[in-house]
Amino acid sequence: MLDHLDALEGRTIYILREAFCRVAPLALLWSVGKDSNALLWMCRKAFFGRVPFPVVQLDTGMELDEVYRFRDSAADAWSLDLRIEACPPEGAVDPALPPAARAAARKTAGLRSLIGREGYRGVLLGIRRDEQAVRAKERVFSPRGPEGGWAFRDQPPEFWDQYKTEVPEAAHLRIHPLLDWSELDIWRYTRREGIPVVPPYLARDGRRYRSLGERNITHPIASTAATIDEIIAELEATRVPERAGRAMDHEAEDAFERLRADGYM
Repeated sequence: MLDHLDALEGRTIYILREAFCRVAPLALLWSVGKDSNALLWMCRKAFFGRVPFPVVQLDTGMELDEVYRFRDSAADAWSLDLRIEACPPEGAVDPALPPAARAAARKTAGLRSLIGREGYRGVLLGIRRDEQAVRAKERVFSPRGPEGGWAFRDQPPEFWDQYKTEVPEAAHLRIHPLLDWSELDIWRYTRREGIPVVPPYLARDGRRYRSLGERNITHPIASTAATIDEIIAELEATRVPERAGRAMDHEAEDAFERLRADGYM
């Protein structure tokens, strides 16, 4: 009988194969964080050791140094077709957004440029419903308009793992194989599979990154969890939200919803 992690992994691999068979061209967005690393790991499982589509990092130039080192090492070790998309400066995004949200929106603009240039019909992302309340409204196969906007009130029903994969010309699908996973699921799976971990997730000098983002808008939390086992134990006891270190989540009540409606991941 399948255990909980086996069931989650099996469903994710099913979604990955479904996306590969039914949506082309396809790419995977790789933030180099814990969720997208787990997704990348399952991509390699789903396709027998190789990832058969481009893996794209949206790069603002503001990632932690350890993230860049991990990215280059893993891309080489796993023979990834890595594409690095340089995101435009803050001056190119909505000036009405609060400062941290404006910095985050650079990735929205970078993704919009990437899709417009490469013509991707599907983009795989490692987001989860439990991470942020707005993401709880997502579908596994989420249609987006030509500008990447998300009409959350107009999402297709998804019953019995039947997914709508057709979209109009110039539109695309955001595909979310990890929606049903929790933060604890990701860490338990990472431990079970022996997935490499970006070092800032592990506590140093009493602090660690729980949610990994750009260094100008993401901050570490107080923690003594220096191993994966200790992270799991910490999460089993804490009530601190996962995105407590994300500056944009504290600027305005609707900042994240505005970002998502405009196409943010």
